[in-house]
Amino acid sequence: MNAKEYVLSGNVVDVVQQRVFKGVVTIRDGCIASIEERDVATDAYILPGLVNAHVHIESSMLTPGEFAKMAVPHGTVATVSDPHEIANICGLDGIEYMIRDAEKVPLKFHFGAPSCVPATGFERAGSDISAREVESLLARKEILYLSEMMNFPGVIFKDKEVHLKLEAAKKIGKPIDGHAPGLSGDELKLYVEAGISTDHECTTIEEATDKILLGMKIQIREGSAAKNFEKLHPLIESFPDAVMLCTDDTHPDDLEKGHVNHILRDGVKKGLNIFKLLRAATLNPIEHYGLNVGLLQEGDPADLIIVDNLEEFNVLSTLIDGHLVYDGSSPTFVYTAEEGINNFNCKAVKEKDIVVGVKEGDFIRVIEAIDGELITNELHVPAKVKDGEAVSDPDNDVLKIVVINRYEQAQPTVGFIKNFGLKSGAIAGSIAHDSHNIIAVGTSDEDIVNVVNEIIRKKGGIGISEEGSLKILPLPVGGIMSNLEGTEVSKRYKELNNKVVEMGSKLKAPFMTLSFMALLVIPSLKIGDRGLFNGELFEFTDLIVKK
Repeated sequence: MNAKEYVLSGNVVDVVQQRVFKGVVTIRDGCIASIEERDVATDAYILPGLVNAHVHIESSMLTPGEFAKMAVPHGTVATVSDPHEIANICGLDGIEYMIRDAEKVPLKFHFGAPSCVPATGFERAGSDISAREVESLLARKEILYLSEMMNFPGVIFKDKEVHLKLEAAKKIGKPIDGHAPGLSGDELKLYVEAGISTDHECTTIEEATDKILLGMKIQIREGSAAKNFEKLHPLIESFPDAVMLCTDDTHPDDLEKGHVNHILRDGVKKGLNIFKLLRAATLNPIEHYGLNVGLLQEGDPADLIIVDNLEEFNVLSTLIDGHLVYDGSSPTFVYTAEEGINNFNCKAVKEKDIVVGVKEGDFIRVIEAIDGELITNELHVPAKVKDGEAVSDPDNDVLKIVVINRYEQAQPTVGFIKNFGLKSGAIAGSIAHDSHNIIAVGTSDEDIVNVVNEIIRKKGGIGISEEGSLKILPLPVGGIMSNLEGTEVSKRYKELNNKVVEMGSKLKAPFMTLSFMALLVIPSLKIGDRGLFNGELFEFTDLIVKK
């Protein structure tokens, strides 16, 4: 199917004109030469390829090329990709790595210039990208937009560096992505007036509607840890031109099962209008970001998929620029990974490093994790005290959580968290949004230290320690991505996940949930390498509650 001219026949799904008709599509030199209505025998459906409107490739734990191999079987032809995970670790070199690796495969990656490296000034990351460097990035053709502006206090209170980045994007007419969980009222107005055009952090219809009425586009997120489609899908009917679909952060086991097509499937089951639903996965992101991605119109790049029906969206083939990239059984392109990159400079920790002294009767602040959400609550509970130390309390599901700076030698930060459910052992990873220090939670200091030190030894990974027995998935690329094939990463990740379930956790995605407990820009209580952090007041707070 790589000839200069060929014809496809089936039920043509015209998202632009909102109609389905039997016909033939002629492809010539990688573009749609013509589309003709004609009675054909096949029952297959031809429709535009799908676009993920906001995704961090690194969160799949895969390189861009391996991500592409797992995404094209689900009909994804393009992504809007924020590389701020690797940028927080390796700076500009990390962004260059992502661009170079992405160029090795046909999937159309569209990268942004990270706006918040580090995400806040309240944590230590591996790099810092200045406003001048952001301006330089935005001038490049490979960089289509300014990535999510997480520092909403900096926007509202007119931080000079923040506004220099915003002005750099506005000056050359590139879109600015947002990140404003729970923001409302006058503060939201100031945020939108600064030129910020999207948000993917909405958790309620009311919040999303307020933002849409102020002119924002809403990216409905359905990722591995944060799942908002159930609550937000009515927006697709109410505001069909203001909604896009995204995954944000997806682990490899979920990517293996489905991608944007999986969200479409759920939308059909909920009775959504098929054209409004498809618009959110094709037309809206293509128009908003000005993507060079086809919409199955004459003259467009031949970026399209063939599916068996418009209920399940099982992909029979995927084409990008007229080339068959998935033939119904496997990707058709060859990929050799770019040489890896990393930044890991810490030494092993000891149990004495994570000891917290308390008195009998002390109350401590505890992070309450919420399954399927990135937001957390703050609880005040009596500490379990042993020999003058606060320790994990598995019986009441209050466990010790630790963050270790991986870029320089520093004292670990210790807190406590509820709802991980572990009855034994500890889990840890060097994926901890957004600075990607090492984060661990466990029932005993021994297991916490054991798994953390193995991750340090491997210079990146996620893993488990249970009574000294270790299981690790190494992540040597930036400490957040594997150099293995996607299917192998998925297999090993599922094995780890299943083991965590055996250890007592009932979370849908325990490793990803853990990784977001260090994301200080999401309320309410989080933990970074410098201490417990109140994400509503944007300030540090003490572990022990003062009476």
